[in-house]
Amino acid sequence: MKRRLCYLILWIFMVALGLGSRSFGSHLPTFVAEYAGDTLWAAMVYLGIGFLFPFVRLLRKALAALLFSYCIEISQLYQAGWINAIRGTTLGALVLGHGFLWSDMVCYTVGVGLAVLIDFYTFAPGFNARRK
Repeated sequence: MKRRLCYLILWIFMVALGLGSRSFGSHLPTFVAEYAGDTLWAAMVYLGIGFLFPFVRLLRKALAALLFSYCIEISQLYQAGWINAIRGTTLGALVLGHGFLWSDMVCYTVGVGLAVLIDFYTFAPGFNARRK
C-alpha cells in the first residue's frame, strides 16, 4: 500500500507539472514549453502503470509505458471523424494528442527513462539505507 501511495503521489505531481507546462508555456523557455508536456505525459504513463502493478520489474513497466505511449502516438496517423471528434475535447486531446511527430517519440523515451530513474531511486532495496 505504501508503494502504491507513493506512485499515486508521484503521478499526481506529474499531472500537475504537465498541465502547468501547457498552461504556462509562454512563461517557460521555448525548448521546455515545446517538449516538457510530452515528456511528463510519458512519465505519468509509467507511474500509472507502477500504481496498477507496483511490484512488476522496472524493465517491464518501462516497456509497457513505452509501448502504450508509442501506440498512442502512432494512432494519431489515423484521422477518422469519430476519433478526431474525441481528440477535439480537452480530455481527448490530452490523452490521444492531435498529430504524429517523431519528436514526441523521443520525448516519450526520455520521460519513461526519467520515471524509471525516479522509480529506482525511490524503491531500490537498501538505497535509502546506503545514503545514510
